[in-house]
Amino acid sequence: MYLEIVTPEASIVAGEVTSVSVPGVDGSFQMLNNHAAIVSLLVEGEVKFTGNPTIAEGFEGKFTQKDGAWILPINGGTVEMNNNKVIVLAD
Repeated sequence: MYLEIVTPEASIVAGEVTSVSVPGVDGSFQMLNNHAAIVSLLVEGEVKFTGNPTIAEGFEGKFTQKDGAWILPINGGTVEMNNNKVIVLAD
């Protein structure tokens, strides 16, 4: 599936991933390939994803890696998944 993470500064991640976990308002949840369409608000927490998408130049320092997953702390935002494309609008 395709992941794009957009912040007020720039689109900081774009590319193919195998899973995405986000901090939803009712708790964290994970999306895998062929997940049902969903739109959710996000709270402060971590966006975690596995795969090798492109991280925009100059934003690599915002990410950490643990157990093969990339981790991005966020203050909140919105996520949409539809047709194997995940878009995270992060604060």
